[in-house]
Amino acid sequence: MSSRPRGLADLDALDAVFGALAHRSRRTILAVLHARGGEMTSGAIASRFDCSWPTTSQHLQVLAKAGLVTIALRGREHVYRLDTQRLRSVAGAWLGRFGEIQAGVTLSGVTPSGVTPSGGTPSGGTS
Repeated sequence: MSSRPRGLADLDALDAVFGALAHRSRRTILAVLHARGGEMTSGAIASRFDCSWPTTSQHLQVLAKAGLVTIALRGREHVYRLDTQRLRSVAGAWLGRFGEIQAGVTLSGVTPSGVTPSGGTPSGGTS
């Protein structure tokens, strides 16, 4: 059996997922898929971007290789489905290593309700 040790496989998964998330277009594709119910045809995805089809196709392949989307053939169309479980399991496990990070906190450190994890508002006051 030539499988990699679990620790190395976990690092490979992190590299694949975070590498895929590193490009703004790929993050946007994931956000669009999520907003549209998690599933779209390749043509519907491509129509939302200004870049060429080969560029969009390359982004979709990177997302597929990272396991963030799956591809199904429906007739002649390729249908891309968002795999939120893969995103949660890999990125969530990594973020979970930093115990102070709380669910619902955005990148700016402010929850959707406008309160920081410390209980204040971004301007330093309290709500």
